[in-house]
Amino acid sequence: MTLRLPDTNGALRAYEPRAVPLALTTGAPFTSRTVFSAAHVVADPFADVSPDSAAAVDWDATLAFRRHLWSHGLGVAEAMDTAQRGMGLDWAGAAELIRRSAAEAKAVGGRIASGVGTDQLTGPASLEEVRTAYEEQLALVEESGAQAILMASRALAATAKGPEDYLEVYGHLLRQAAEPVVLHWLGPMFDPALEGYWGSGDLDAATDVFLEAIAAHPDKVDGIKVSLLDARREVDLRRRLPQGVRCYTGDDFNYPELIAGDEQGFSHALLGIFDPLGPLAAEAVRVLDTGDVRGFRELLDPTVELSRHLFEAPTRFYKTGVVLLAWLAGHQEHFTMVGGLQSARSLPHFARAYELADTLGLFPDPELAEARMKTLLALYGVTS
Repeated sequence: MTLRLPDTNGALRAYEPRAVPLALTTGAPFTSRTVFSAAHVVADPFADVSPDSAAAVDWDATLAFRRHLWSHGLGVAEAMDTAQRGMGLDWAGAAELIRRSAAEAKAVGGRIASGVGTDQLTGPASLEEVRTAYEEQLALVEESGAQAILMASRALAATAKGPEDYLEVYGHLLRQAAEPVVLHWLGPMFDPALEGYWGSGDLDAATDVFLEAIAAHPDKVDGIKVSLLDARREVDLRRRLPQGVRCYTGDDFNYPELIAGDEQGFSHALLGIFDPLGPLAAEAVRVLDTGDVRGFRELLDPTVELSRHLFEAPTRFYKTGVVLLAWLAGHQEHFTMVGGLQSARSLPHFARAYELADTLGLFPDPELAEARMKTLLALYGVTS
């Protein structure tokens, strides 16, 4: 079947879908890199909710998708921004997600790390209230058995008067953390409320503060996740980390080169794009485990165009494309998102995402993906 896909100018063009998927199988655990996929949540499409309601989650489908990622050797980064944290999923929903996913990880032997933030704060807060909110979430994550990821806090960004407040809050949390954590620096392209994080809009100055926080407690920092979409800055930061502190790339624009690394080091990975790319990403890392950098790049480099499309500005709406691809791939039975976020991207954006993913062979059942894409097109008035 030939599909008629709309382009950015509104014109329809013919596209012939791929007939055979890329052959990908599960395999041995990774040996050269630690790799997490930040996973999305599956909404309950039958819940009677509005965009202002608490998230209604389909727990069975959500946990099934995590088992899919674990089956390919990927770790799951839970309750991060890919799970619509702060964009449809509130703290109550995130807490339940963390508990359920951590229990599932324990049952199947999967690796899991979970986001610790301050999103139970809904209005202006003092520095002490920010600390207390972080502490509450850190305690829950540690009790669940997951590794903690200290996420950037909108409340801290709004409350902190300068770098010293960031150092005080993070120092306090690192001192009391039971196990080494991952520190997450999320750039304003992912969340505009985080502009000026670490106390400065100057990224060089902010980087110095970030490194100061790490240097004060290197034994409590497993690694950092950098989501600034700036490969040069990540490499420079990676080279300045204390011995034993890992860099997990969160750069969904430049991840192949950053994971491959150079003569002075490499990045591990904690990426939202590894939600739709999970099996292919896992295959590429196993190739890299053999020392075959070229083979790794040959597998992963072609995926960058899709990732850059999904994460195009406004970047924070990348989750919509991620869930679209999960539906087309058969990981869920509907294209519905918590908070109604399925409306955040246009039909031309969906069409291009489908085409790029199909070209890569990402859909296990190309006929199913084609049929579902045809259904979506029909809903928008495109008839064959």
